[in-house]
Amino acid sequence: MTRETRRKVVTLANRLTPKMAGDKSAAFIKAWAIVKAGTIEITVNGVSFGMRQEALRRLAKYEPAQIKTVLVPEPENKHDNEAIAVKVGINGGRGIYTIGYIPRTFTAVVKAIGANFPVLRVLTGDINGARLALAV
Repeated sequence: MTRETRRKVVTLANRLTPKMAGDKSAAFIKAWAIVKAGTIEITVNGVSFGMRQEALRRLAKYEPAQIKTVLVPEPENKHDNEAIAVKVGINGGRGIYTIGYIPRTFTAVVKAIGANFPVLRVLTGDINGARLALAV
């Protein structure tokens, strides 16, 4: 294991530990799996709502490299104060659309990784749903 890999695992595990009820061993196992894979694929929740379906239809016309994706924490969200919205736009286009939310089971991991995503892209985006890839 390289020094850089070790640093990533330790940093991610330390961030995950409080969110995993203090279970440092489980946090290191999860961190190692994430860093080893180099990416996390996440299915976006809530894509079935009307306007989101329209955004996904529009996304399907573009190559994944043309789609800019950002994750936006929503602490004021009345349904879940840990919610993280998935917002997308087309490079050079107008507007940014919310296509859904990171599932609750992944919010701790996404927050532990932080905003430093070297790659954040939509793998699929159609009316059946969307999947994201987050590089670690």
